Amino acid sequence: MILAAGRGERMRPLTDHTPKPLLQAGGKPLIVWHIERLVRAGITDLVINHAHLGLQIEQALGDGSQFGATIRYSDEGSALETAGGIAFALHLLGEQPFAVVNGDVYCDYDFRHLPHCAAALANSEDGAHLVLVDNPEHNLKGDFGLQGARITDTAPKFTFSGIGLYKPQLFAHIQRGTKAPLAPLLREQIAAGKVSGEHHRGVWVDVGTPQRLQELDLQLRAANS
Repeated sequence: MILAAGRGERMRPLTDHTPKPLLQAGGKPLIVWHIERLVRAGITDLVINHAHLGLQIEQALGDGSQFGATIRYSDEGSALETAGGIAFALHLLGEQPFAVVNGDVYCDYDFRHLPHCAAALANSEDGAHLVLVDNPEHNLKGDFGLQGARITDTAPKFTFSGIGLYKPQLFAHIQRGTKAPLAPLLREQIAAGKVSGEHHRGVWVDVGTPQRLQELDLQLRAANS
């Protein structure tokens, strides 16, 4: 599942007429970088949620066949936050652990790891598996700790990349159509010792401001020139 329902307030005025995941860097919409990497990793069954200007996303990406993927959409109408959005789309996600990727980040994480991690998650007592990254300047305190392959609430803390694997049962208690944030759910699972994790040391950018989008665009264009 690629999360694409956010309003992108900090990206205004760019997001007044274009949904954030369709903003371009390096000549491609942010969300297309994800789709292409997922497909190269053999992950082709995709669900994309949307709300703000969501029809533009459907028009741009279609059924996914142009990328070698199958895309189904979860139209929230108005954004339900991360956990609420996942709960709203559960009927499209099946009964096995599934991956969720934030549509407004850019990263070179190797998605080929995900099927193995999903199989391990399915055979464990854990509810989730999170990918952490080094703390960027705008989140120096970090989000979660990592000891071995276990997510903790102790320092030193890293930043949650927005890439994770989840069991559907984690969201089963959320009434469909209600708003619900993800962080409290994760902290509850972490306190119970039920979240595994890994540290991605490669490229990762939270494209949260027009300046960061411009910087990423310049970096990608330079790399491709």
